[in-house]
Amino acid sequence: MNDEQLLRYSRHILLDEIGIEGQAKIVGARALVIGAGGLGSPAALYLASAGVGRITLADGDRVDLTNLQRQILHTQERVGQFKALSGQTALLQINPEVTVEVICERLADERLEALIADADVVLDCCDNFVTRYAVNRACVIHRTPLISGAAIRFSGQLSVFDSRREDSPCYHCLFPESEDVQEERCAVMGVFAPLTGIIGAMQAAEALKVICGTGEPAVGRLLLFDGLTMDWRCVKFGKDSKCAVCGTG
Repeated sequence: MNDEQLLRYSRHILLDEIGIEGQAKIVGARALVIGAGGLGSPAALYLASAGVGRITLADGDRVDLTNLQRQILHTQERVGQFKALSGQTALLQINPEVTVEVICERLADERLEALIADADVVLDCCDNFVTRYAVNRACVIHRTPLISGAAIRFSGQLSVFDSRREDSPCYHCLFPESEDVQEERCAVMGVFAPLTGIIGAMQAAEALKVICGTGEPAVGRLLLFDGLTMDWRCVKFGKDSKCAVCGTG
């Protein structure tokens, strides 16, 4: 790192758990953020401010006025733009040293797999199960750590799935894919604005820990947050040997 980087990231470097070596890993890391909405906004902002070297921001939607209540990457002036492009503008304003690649489409199939294979960590900030299951399958295949978050109404959840670890469950172990899964969308159910900031910031925190190899990420734990009572619950779960995605049975 150069002198300017040493100064910019000095508050990370002062942490014994990160230091120069950990910050160098962050600067050299490649993060894929899937979704530039309520969760992707704070997650991507913190990744950029922390100095993650390359951030790929993928989202096929455009900025709508109703997004501005919680999606802090975007501004009223950028209503109508693709969220990924709007997000790129915001990230480069906070840290022009990082490289921000944009994909203005919903990822699927070979494109999704190629991007996940090329990433050091994936943050699932999307809002639909089809994408979540596809992301999980690709992360298992390519052994790419996955940071999963969700937020609806006043309820949030977070977990980490790291297929590099033999004991790590995958998303499918926790939420098996089935035809009767009910999608809950913010457009219909509503969402408390700061909730997405809380969960998205935690996704960034877990991603940085995975990149640095510091602390203990929330692998095998589902963190549940109630924004009305400010209560946290932690549910432990294990790898399903019969899982259709990662199981060995």
